Amino acid sequence: MGVISKDKKKITLYYNSETSEGKQTYAYVESADEDILAVDISKTKVTGTQWAEIAHNMNEPVGSLVNQEHPDFREKYGNKKVDLNEHDWLRILEKSPSTLAHPVVIKGDRFIPIKNPSDFVKFMDSDSEGIDKPYK
Repeated sequence: MGVISKDKKKITLYYNSETSEGKQTYAYVESADEDILAVDISKTKVTGTQWAEIAHNMNEPVGSLVNQEHPDFREKYGNKKVDLNEHDWLRILEKSPSTLAHPVVIKGDRFIPIKNPSDFVKFMDSDSEGIDKPYK
């Protein structure tokens, strides 16, 4: 059993309010006519267990959640791509949540990275049509 609620009647958003992408995504989510739980990672600590669950439910490695181009990441690891283990990626997200690559929307069993804030509209459109397959 996971620690993240998977309610089909609620949208959960993990985002960073200090980025324009995060602010815009939040605005799109807030405009939805649904119950919302917004987790602003710049103000709320997200545990390694939660990050691991998010990555697992997106069928992605934890490292895919980290923006390796982010200045905080580059300051510590330089400009080259790095190959870290899952524990190290989780520590990066715990210690430097600003390195989150994209906001993540959760609704029911669907965990979706929002790479462009307007992608949320596509996600909601596919959800309202009753499409059970993951949004790509």
